[in-house]
Amino acid sequence: MNYQQTLDFLYSKLPMFTRVGASAFKKDLTNTILLCAAIDNPQGKFKSIHVAGTNGKGSTSHMLASVLQAQGYKTGLYTSPHLKDFRERIRINGKMMPKRAVVDFVAAQRSLMEEIQPSFFEVTVAMAFDHFAKNEVDIAVIEVGLGGRLDSTNIITPLISVITNISLDHMNMLGNTIEEIAREKAGIIKNNIPVIIGETQDKSSAVFSTKAEEVNAPIVFADQHLKAADFELKDNLLSLSVFQEDKIKYKNLQSDLTGVYQHKNILTVLEALHVLDIETEFKIAEESIYNGLKSVKNDTGLQGRWQILQTSPLVICDTGHNEAGITEVVKNISQTPYENLHIVFGMVNDKDISKVLSLLPKDAAYYFCKPDLERGLSTAELARQAATFNLHGEAYLSVSIAKETAIKNAGPSDLVFIGGSTFVVAEAI
Repeated sequence: MNYQQTLDFLYSKLPMFTRVGASAFKKDLTNTILLCAAIDNPQGKFKSIHVAGTNGKGSTSHMLASVLQAQGYKTGLYTSPHLKDFRERIRINGKMMPKRAVVDFVAAQRSLMEEIQPSFFEVTVAMAFDHFAKNEVDIAVIEVGLGGRLDSTNIITPLISVITNISLDHMNMLGNTIEEIAREKAGIIKNNIPVIIGETQDKSSAVFSTKAEEVNAPIVFADQHLKAADFELKDNLLSLSVFQEDKIKYKNLQSDLTGVYQHKNILTVLEALHVLDIETEFKIAEESIYNGLKSVKNDTGLQGRWQILQTSPLVICDTGHNEAGITEVVKNISQTPYENLHIVFGMVNDKDISKVLSLLPKDAAYYFCKPDLERGLSTAELARQAATFNLHGEAYLSVSIAKETAIKNAGPSDLVFIGGSTFVVAEAI
């Protein structure tokens, strides 16, 4: 098969969560273990950092990778989902896995795939681990796909584990309460491996502390050690200072991820790097932290986080798609100057979206759309549910038409926000 045929095989023949939802989520690690055993267990051939959480784990993973690259380490990065190109999921020093390597991996493992019927995600995890091992990365940042305990990435033994935060999402698979979801995420906490928790939360913190105590894992809550202040947005950079015990630790840190909510992820990253520096052979200079955080998008290719697509009118997209994510998006919208607000919005059909809809601004013109995948929520149903929260607008046949219409209708001082689902953002970009 050529590259396109290989992708078609992966997308069409393997159960894919982004396409079909919960039925693609395998609640055990058997297939991942079999796939990796067939390629000589590559996950044991490189050092790693494991990152889980409901929101922020993608940004946190990319920030960590960018700083490690700035320090001069050959750094692997595995994330999901991708927005435009499948190979976004698997990078080394920001460079996507070559098409030829994707083709060769699938060709070599196709008979095993057809025998054990793994999911799309299980295959991509094994592919990433194989790529990192073959290219002898110094360290790899591995983002959990879904949950933690039963996620395919959870066959690694990392140097440190990171959990950003917990909120209600994927409840049909992970649990109906914060505590239940936290227990799934806590599954990445391993024996004697330090774990960094990004946010101290009433309902989840005790779950993490209990699990860490059970497995003798040193645990630290980043927001109990570090505080961020002096926020400023200038020249497409977020500037802030970080304090520890009321003493300044980092003055005027800058990040090209400009959503104000990123300060939570920055504190998580800083604490994780501190633990990595004192507990392992990986040493991180202050200069690398400054340089890495300032060039995350350039160094790692990250997209879709409060990303400006154009300036007149101002068009911004963001992948926040659950209650906690939308809460931060709405804060950012409220802090952005505009005359009129236009919102291009679409969701998937296997989630309770009522809490998300309840948070959205009521003074906006809405452009309802359906992402182009089987799980996409119909525009008619989305508009119906939105109307119950006094959100009104028109339905459009596609994300692109909704986006084009919103931009056409917007004045030069207006704001067009695009979001609701990661897949809406992917199409908009």
